Amino acid sequence: MTTDTRFALAPTSRRATSVSTFTRSSTSFRESKPDGSETITKTVKVTCTQEWPAYNAAQTHEQERFVRLLRDLCNGIEQPAQTFGRPRLPLADVVFGLTFKTYGMMSGRRFMPDIREAKEKGLVTKSPSFTSSFRYLENPELTPLLKSLIEQSASPLKAVETDFAVDSSGFATTTYARWFDHKYGKMRSEAKWVKAHLMCGVKTHVVTSVEVTPTETADAPQLTPLVNATAQTFQISEVSADKAYSSRRNLQTINAVGAVPFIPFKSYSKGSQGSKPFDGLWNRMWHFYNFNRAAFLERYHKRSNVETAFSMIKGKFGSAVRAKTPIAQVNEVLCKVLCHNICVLIQSIFELGVEPVFGAQTFGTKEAVVPKLAWE
Repeated sequence: MTTDTRFALAPTSRRATSVSTFTRSSTSFRESKPDGSETITKTVKVTCTQEWPAYNAAQTHEQERFVRLLRDLCNGIEQPAQTFGRPRLPLADVVFGLTFKTYGMMSGRRFMPDIREAKEKGLVTKSPSFTSSFRYLENPELTPLLKSLIEQSASPLKAVETDFAVDSSGFATTTYARWFDHKYGKMRSEAKWVKAHLMCGVKTHVVTSVEVTPTETADAPQLTPLVNATAQTFQISEVSADKAYSSRRNLQTINAVGAVPFIPFKSYSKGSQGSKPFDGLWNRMWHFYNFNRAAFLERYHKRSNVETAFSMIKGKFGSAVRAKTPIAQVNEVLCKVLCHNICVLIQSIFELGVEPVFGAQTFGTKEAVVPKLAWE
């Protein structure tokens, strides 16, 4: 027997004109036992439909909101002091141009009309050429600045997000590693890619912290900096991650910020951890995972939201990077994540009534960020 019941909830947005609609479908199975008793098993699946008026408004006004929010973020970038040499480009304008180019998914040369138009509208004071932008993208000093912008862009949602998920994914590049295979007597090659580790909220999929590393980097050591960076802005209640992050140190890191770790254990893991000193947290979570599996998986299922976040980033801003050098590839991935966060903020403006305000905090580097010259 299948029934279909519809009920309405109050809208979550002040701007939305329609209510959210949920569809509940249930399936019942009746089992008769020899003693005459009956057992009825009911499986209920609840799905949520899209709040289309708010979604349509966010999508149709995204680009105009994007440039304003990005400009507000870049206003907090301090211009490094310069005592000699040719006057450098305003760092805020450079970051604005690089991020806006990533949002449009255009090459540096074809993006030039857009940055000139941005100058006419007063969004930038100077329109850097594509060659200047490329040199700044190759500078390692730009990496911590982009991370700061990503964390700052997520801060307006700190009242919304309390549960978080962690995972990693790769972004393809156009560079290859080549070597000579002496066993088979021929040249071999494989494509290189960069690996992004991020923590995101499970409700809005906003990225709260990110680390971009080379291909061969392990997942587990990256969880500690992600959790600590997120805890500086957000109140963390739960953290979900897959088995790659299963370690005693990671459980202690999550517990130290007042959160509950939902990380499944590997098949060979034991509650006592062998000859290692007794760890009460590891022991409790191991017994919870093995003897209360249904309750554990119900909370662990929130981890799928980080897969959604990666899908949103790659589907909208591409799963590959154009840059050639390793530092530039890392910075380009960070620009993609920053674009994703701003788009999430725009969606939250229309769905949740969030009003992001930037500019109260300045961030940047004390050292001058100098573009790498071609002959260096």
